[in-house]
Amino acid sequence: MANVDIRRNQWRTIVVVVAPVVLLVAFVTHPYLSGRLPNDAEVAAAVAAGPTRWGAVHLATAVASGLIILAFLAVRSYLREAGEDRFSALGVPFVVIGSSLFAFLPGMEFAPLAAAETGATTTEIEAAQEALASWFLPVLVTGALAFAIGVFAFARAISIVTVGSRGLTRVVVAALIVMAVSRFVPLAAVQFYVQGVAVIVALWPLAYAMAVTTAAPRAQ
Repeated sequence: MANVDIRRNQWRTIVVVVAPVVLLVAFVTHPYLSGRLPNDAEVAAAVAAGPTRWGAVHLATAVASGLIILAFLAVRSYLREAGEDRFSALGVPFVVIGSSLFAFLPGMEFAPLAAAETGATTTEIEAAQEALASWFLPVLVTGALAFAIGVFAFARAISIVTVGSRGLTRVVVAALIVMAVSRFVPLAAVQFYVQGVAVIVALWPLAYAMAVTTAAPRAQ
C-alpha cells in the first residue's frame, strides 16, 4: 500500500511540474502579437510568415491546456488527502470547463492556417480570422470566467491547507489569482508571459510539497 501511495505521489508531482512548463513553452514560442487582442492583422502576418510554427504552437497550447487539467486534478487529490474537500471539489468542474474551452481556441486558430495553406493572401488570411470573431470572443470570455471561478476556489482551498510555510502559501495563492486574471487582459504580454510565469509560480511549490512530504499537510 505504501508503494502504491509513493507511485501515485510521484505521478502527481510529475504532472504538476510538467504541465506549466509545456504551457509556458507554448506561450513563449507563440508569435508575439502587438496591440490590443484580438489583432486580426497581426495574426494574418504571423501565419503568413510561419504557418508551420503557427500550427505547432497552437497544437502545443491545446496539449498544455489538457495537462493543466491533469495538474489541477493532481492538486485536488493532494488537498483531499489533507482534509480539504469543499473548495477544491467546487473548483474542479470549473477548471475543466475553462481549460477545455481554452483548448478549443487554438483549434479555431487553425482557420487562418488553413487559408494560408491554400495560398490565400495576407488580406484573405486576415478575413478568415476576422470571420471567427463572433465565435472566438464568447468562447474566450466564457472559458476565462469558468477558469477563474475554478482557480479562485483552489486558491481558497490552498489558503486553508498551508503548503510549506505561510509565506509560500501566500505566494501560491497570489500566483493563482494572477494566472486567472491574466486571461481577461487583452494584451499578448499578459496573456502569454505573465500567465505563463504565474502558472509556474503557482504549481511548482505545490509539486515540491508533494515531492518532499510523505503525507499531505492537514487542513488548518
